[in-house]
Amino acid sequence: MPESSLFAAQALLPEGWARNVLFLFGPDGGLVTVTPDSEPGDAPRAAGAVVPGMANLHSHAFQRAMAGLTERAGPGEDSFWTWRDLMYGFVRRLTPQQVEAIAAQLYIEMLKAGYTAVGEFHYLHHDPQGTPYADPGEMSKRVIAAAGATGIGITHLPVLYGYSDFGGQAAGEGQRRFLHRPDAFLRLVESLIAAHRGDPQVRIGIAPHSLRAVTAETLNAAVRGLNTLDDSAPIHIHIAEQQKEVHDCIAWCGERPVEWLLRRALPDARWCLVHATHITEEEAVRMAACGAVAGLCPTTEANLGDGVFPAPGFLAAGGGFGIGSDSHISVSAVEELRWLEYGQRLTLRRRNVLSGGADAPSVGAFLFKRALAGGAQALGRPIGRLAPGCRADLLVLDDTQASLAGKSGDVLLDAVVFAGNENAARDVMVGGRWVVREGHHADEAEVLRRYREVLAALLD
Repeated sequence: MPESSLFAAQALLPEGWARNVLFLFGPDGGLVTVTPDSEPGDAPRAAGAVVPGMANLHSHAFQRAMAGLTERAGPGEDSFWTWRDLMYGFVRRLTPQQVEAIAAQLYIEMLKAGYTAVGEFHYLHHDPQGTPYADPGEMSKRVIAAAGATGIGITHLPVLYGYSDFGGQAAGEGQRRFLHRPDAFLRLVESLIAAHRGDPQVRIGIAPHSLRAVTAETLNAAVRGLNTLDDSAPIHIHIAEQQKEVHDCIAWCGERPVEWLLRRALPDARWCLVHATHITEEEAVRMAACGAVAGLCPTTEANLGDGVFPAPGFLAAGGGFGIGSDSHISVSAVEELRWLEYGQRLTLRRRNVLSGGADAPSVGAFLFKRALAGGAQALGRPIGRLAPGCRADLLVLDDTQASLAGKSGDVLLDAVVFAGNENAARDVMVGGRWVVREGHHADEAEVLRRYREVLAALLD
């Protein structure tokens, strides 16, 4: 059962920092009341400041098992595209049981890092020959089961993937485990929505993989089909991640990827445009205006040599963003936020680039709060705010750490993001249940044992 109450001497609420806050939780894991300036009564006391849990809006869970395996220089110039070939080779071997074990290990790492919900951009659907399993939802169910077992909230985003490049070019052998026709894809989505209707821990959306992997017709069919099932469900897509992708799109249709998407698909606040690294100033303004979230993954974008998202112009135009760990070479919300700012500093050669100006000058606090809002929007979940009607997803920060000593309010968040490499999440609650206490998950040893067995088999 969920906890019934919690008292925090300091907590980050939608209206700002508050003192002596009493939280009451419902049996469904939601927040019922949030009352500042209260007495604790019999409520358990949080061991530090309380903040909302962070959403990890972009994950390819199986890639956690690849982390560290692609950092050797090849005979030529390495790039995203050479990395992708290595990934295709790795993915051929994975079984459903192995994917579940990898996802469980990853999700415990996320919870311990302060992520309380994940957007799983899931494209590994079929067996190694590209044949659907007896249950076409086998792989999706394994990933959702891993989320349920570990306690993280999940927005599961089955991927529509049909082609290898712009204009509907035939898919290659390395992509055969990913492929779907729109009709089969929508049957999968429908079955998952039906299976998890009413479950507050699971949300189902879709993810057209990229403009390389869909056509206008298949993209429109997927969105129309989703709208008949759930017209508020999230829609995520990779877009403009690489310069080659932009150049190839222009060669195909005469338009840049984001330009094409804005004109042909009419994205709105349900959409998350993942990466959007290479966009023009005009595209940034139009993207912000449509309400779509920018899904930013700075550690993966750096690892793959993608580039740096032009954040100042996008944010100045009112754009919203969230963060994801994508390929999981790092599973740290702090590192994503830190490198989002540091990328701007290195590019522009100045300090304190991303803030709310004179009214909100603290960079760490600005990044943390904006990522909370954008991540919640992108996952279509009532999270990211400690307010009645939202999920009771929260973190207790470890203020015994030297880097946080003596700090409060927004300066505390500045210190969390910029002042050290210790994990600041002491205790983590998801849906009113403690899933991490004093930095530990109850099942971490057994989950790690299974993960080690999978890695031993894959690396043999």
